[in-house]
Amino acid sequence: MDAARWVPAYVALGSNLDDPRAQVERAFAALGTLRDSRLVARSALYRSPPFGPVSQPDFVNAVAGMLTRLDPHAMLAGLQEIEARLGRERPAVRWGPRRIDLDLLVHGTSRVGEPGLEVPHAGIAERAFVLVPLAEVAPDLDVPGLGRVATLAARLDSTGLERLAA
Repeated sequence: MDAARWVPAYVALGSNLDDPRAQVERAFAALGTLRDSRLVARSALYRSPPFGPVSQPDFVNAVAGMLTRLDPHAMLAGLQEIEARLGRERPAVRWGPRRIDLDLLVHGTSRVGEPGLEVPHAGIAERAFVLVPLAEVAPDLDVPGLGRVATLAARLDSTGLERLAA
């Protein structure tokens, strides 16, 4: 990728441990410091029931809209550095509780399918806790290979997803 070219990218934020709302706010602040990137939009915060089979507290979720000069691999590495700085420990079980989770959802028109990196993010089209906040910041975004965000979000049942007051 041309190092001078700014690319739109979208990041999902989620937490359900240690004051989840505060964890997501700290993650937004940290995203604003990501090298060669700018935080340009943020969704409201949403409370959502946990995804997957593990019994755990509800999550607080949101989406960040970014402009970046980083390629998808470098951006993922930056997100993982932020997670580590914010005290993320990898859950013992898949879809288990976590202090902070940052997922690269979309990176321009990139399509990557490798171990450790899938862009657009796997499962994005089935997750209301991702698509509803993403539709706030980028309703007309075309998710490569999947379609327009507003259309994808409208297809999902968002029961249990609650927009939190500012």
